[in-house]
Amino acid sequence: MSGIVEGKRALVIGVANKRSIAWAIARGLDAQGARVALTFQGERVEKDVRKLAGELANGPVPVLPLDVTDAAQLDAAVEGATEALGGIDILVHAVAFGKVEDLGGRFMDVSDDGFQLSLDISSWSLKRLAERVEPHMRDAGGGAIVTLSYVAAERAVPGYNVMGVAKSALESIVRYLAWDMGPDNVRVNALSAGPVRTLAARGIPGFGDMVDNAMERSPLRRAIDADEVADAAVFLCSDMARAVTGETLHVDAGYHAMAI
Repeated sequence: MSGIVEGKRALVIGVANKRSIAWAIARGLDAQGARVALTFQGERVEKDVRKLAGELANGPVPVLPLDVTDAAQLDAAVEGATEALGGIDILVHAVAFGKVEDLGGRFMDVSDDGFQLSLDISSWSLKRLAERVEPHMRDAGGGAIVTLSYVAAERAVPGYNVMGVAKSALESIVRYLAWDMGPDNVRVNALSAGPVRTLAARGIPGFGDMVDNAMERSPLRRAIDADEVADAAVFLCSDMARAVTGETLHVDAGYHAMAI
């Protein structure tokens, strides 16, 4: 029995380690029949990403360096993935960054350069990548782009600060890209995931309280895991979601629906 993304070619941005949501999505796409290319940022994580790439069934898996603030590396990563896979049908954008000093305190104390850096990496990088994959998806007759957001895009989450603003911008960019790319049958969506215990999340002050709060107040009364986010991502990348675009789909055990 074939998978729901059988034969599709996916570029997954943002894998850092085995606990990354991006890695769970890459595994999910691979399990459902897609060929996957991965990127890494910096030599520090390269070894881990290459090791993870070896675990995917539909190899060989291209592993490419990528700093999303570097235009030359953006060009090289997209072209390298396209050449290795024979095209690109899917882009997964799972990149975010905020300076430690701009998280956990008062939003009023966020620095100008910290704000600009966070928006550049966490939000605007989606537009940069979209414009580079657009011609390849057009050649393929369409495609799907998925990015990762959080409920702090909609509501103030004390301490999340600059990242909440960046996620708001990200969700807005999703809607504008969906309009621009729709005529070429390219769909653009966001997943608003509940708090997942990744290594990166541990750097967010008060993250444990965020998880406990979500478990207590969500309708399902539990936390979520990376595989549940990955399942939703695979759906959005598949033809089963062929009429879904410009959407922010919440995968948070219903937490976003509550006013308490």
